[in-house]
Amino acid sequence: MEALLTHFLNTINDPLGGLMVFLLALTGVWFTIQTRGVQFRLIGEMLRLLFRPEGTSGEGKHVSSFQAFTISLASRVGTGNLAGVATAIVIGGPGAVFWMWVMALIGSVNTFVECTLAQLFKERAKDSFIGGPAYYITKGIGKRWFASIFAVAIICQFGLTNNMVQANTISSAFTQAFGISPYWMAAALTALALLIVFGGIQRIAKVCAIIVPVMALGYLAIAVWIVLTNLTLIPSVLRIIIENAFGLTPVVGGAIGRTVLMGFKRGLFSNEAGEGSAPNAAATASVSHPVKQGLIQTLGVFTDTLVVCSCTAFIILCSGLYADGANGIELTQIALSHHIGSIGQTLIAVAILFFAFSSIIGNYYYGESNVAFLCNGWRHTHYVVNVYRLVLGLLVFLGSLMTIDLVWALVDFCMVIMTSCNLIAILILGRYALRLLDDYQQQRRAGRNPVYHASTCPEIADKTECW
Repeated sequence: MEALLTHFLNTINDPLGGLMVFLLALTGVWFTIQTRGVQFRLIGEMLRLLFRPEGTSGEGKHVSSFQAFTISLASRVGTGNLAGVATAIVIGGPGAVFWMWVMALIGSVNTFVECTLAQLFKERAKDSFIGGPAYYITKGIGKRWFASIFAVAIICQFGLTNNMVQANTISSAFTQAFGISPYWMAAALTALALLIVFGGIQRIAKVCAIIVPVMALGYLAIAVWIVLTNLTLIPSVLRIIIENAFGLTPVVGGAIGRTVLMGFKRGLFSNEAGEGSAPNAAATASVSHPVKQGLIQTLGVFTDTLVVCSCTAFIILCSGLYADGANGIELTQIALSHHIGSIGQTLIAVAILFFAFSSIIGNYYYGESNVAFLCNGWRHTHYVVNVYRLVLGLLVFLGSLMTIDLVWALVDFCMVIMTSCNLIAILILGRYALRLLDDYQQQRRAGRNPVYHASTCPEIADKTECW
């Protein structure tokens, strides 16, 4: 029965997934034109805002802009960066890496739009602000039923099934590296996850603000060292990537269509640009202008794909082992061991622990914010949230133990639904993000620290309660 359901989901996921990445690319091109390439021309402003974050966790329990950034990056940087990149290379060939880069460059503008909208339409919650696609669909478009479809999809995808994938990857890596029983790993991961998520958004924000910079910089340092010690191989690796990306050589992965699709799909799974996940974290930040968080979150896409995914790709391609039959996290471990010896398996196991576990708690919050949306202010919402937390713990435990072919199929299916809902929403509401971008730039040119006022968009002033 499980095999039959998996086959059915994969059968419909392939055409739907192809259509989805095509629409994501078109939407990215459209907003790139409309914003005059905001993801390229304002990189300096993004870095300035990141290193001079607004808000503090102690300021009325608000989440700072940097903490909101790390929550979304915690969700982005996970299995897709280590196992997903390896899978993309094995199935789609080395050229898939090129199309992952393209997806990041084009799709990052979708993140700018969706996160700016999340800030614009956010609401006040007990411990922070709260928002995301379900909220801006309801307030901006006025279709709560449509928002509810998105909310259910993201709870299933990020809050539940995605976290089974993350837990399974951690368990597999530690079993291979240290011979630890999956049952012990399942128990430890479940206990640690529940300890953090029962502390709410404040504890999640504080943990992510510590874990994410350490894991990203540590992994980057390893990759840079490997690149420096293999400098003579880099030109040939880049040539293989480019040639395979355009079908110029017969390499692993076959047709160019599969190469492009695998690059786009695994890139999307990793950086989540336009998918509707990052806005849930972006909405929590305390900033003076929605565009500030939109710009900061755009950097998350670049960090995820152009930095972390590229690190994994170069580690694998410089090893030359991508056609030897290994796949997923095992390929990444074998490739790193090729470069630095048996300690490579240990380092990847530790890296995946940080990467995937941070994704678990970041993903959890995306689910929580949408559980709150579905409860719609019900006075017993906290009971529902606690049940959701316990279900998360159960699925983390089960995900650490089971095979995940069916889970991957469910992840892809839910991703198609939520991404489709979000793309429709940002195409309808994107004009507000464009207006806010113009307002932000006018204030910056005038030498002021941009502050948003509801009068900038008077037609929705009654729906933007936090401004």
